[in-house]
Amino acid sequence: MITSKLKQTALAAMLALAATAAHAAAPMAKTQAPGFQRMMLGAFEVTTLSDGTVDLPVDQLLSLKPQQTVKLLDKAHLAVPLETSVNAYLINTGSKLVLVDTGAGALFGPTVGRLLASLKAAGYEAGQVDEVLITHFHGDHVGGLLDGAKAAFPNATIRADKRESDFWLSQANMDKAPPEMNNFFKGAMMATKPYVDNGQFKPFDGDTEIVPGIRATSAYGHTPGHTTYLVESAGKQLLLVGDLIHVGAIQFNEPGVTIKFDSDPKTAAAARATAFQRAAKAGMLIGATHLSFPGIGYLYSDGKSYRYAPVNYTRARD
Repeated sequence: MITSKLKQTALAAMLALAATAAHAAAPMAKTQAPGFQRMMLGAFEVTTLSDGTVDLPVDQLLSLKPQQTVKLLDKAHLAVPLETSVNAYLINTGSKLVLVDTGAGALFGPTVGRLLASLKAAGYEAGQVDEVLITHFHGDHVGGLLDGAKAAFPNATIRADKRESDFWLSQANMDKAPPEMNNFFKGAMMATKPYVDNGQFKPFDGDTEIVPGIRATSAYGHTPGHTTYLVESAGKQLLLVGDLIHVGAIQFNEPGVTIKFDSDPKTAAAARATAFQRAAKAGMLIGATHLSFPGIGYLYSDGKSYRYAPVNYTRARD
């Protein structure tokens, strides 16, 4: 009798241990859902789309000494390489569906190239996009124009500043550029080719209203034709600043810090100062490609620095 009870107790203990072990052995998912976040800007619907993230050795890229960059990041509980968001912005004006930048596509490796999945998760199809506005022709902004070898947005008109396209789509400029720049040119040419061939690429010249409520504003320096886009509806404004900022933890406090990707660092810093001053003074939102997803918030002037307040999360609304 005692032996039987001992056996039952031991069996129960073994079963409990097995159940605990099975529960503990559940595998970690280690993936995120396709990334999108939606908000209203007046009567416009703005959806931030995540293309993924890239790890950047910002201690080697910023104009600060490497140890200074590491120290400033450490204060913000960040480290190098810095996991950096790649965001794009979809604006539904009610009459037009407009996408600002397209992510990296296949140009930057396996951790990005997720824009089309994010777009679909957000309830849209690529064929519904009417306009694609490009801030500049670096690969993490134009790579997503392609889906494999074909146009990802078959019904869209692609727009960028003429200074930008004249520079990056020129074989003569590529031939004159340093060899390390070749992939920038090749990526831009490859990504835009289907649209150029089909007459869907239509550059503009400087400050231009693209569609009602969305206006291009010159912000040259990061690249020859780098452009920001001001979105405005019912008195609400959102300035999409592209690559005017890369490392929020540093460049909000020290806006004069530049990055090696800037083609003209002095002009890029001046463009950032102009855009930040404008946004802070007007109380408008900014959206940036490389601020942590969803990358939208308000700026507050603090002497020569800025404080950044991410936009409040809101539920879906009818």
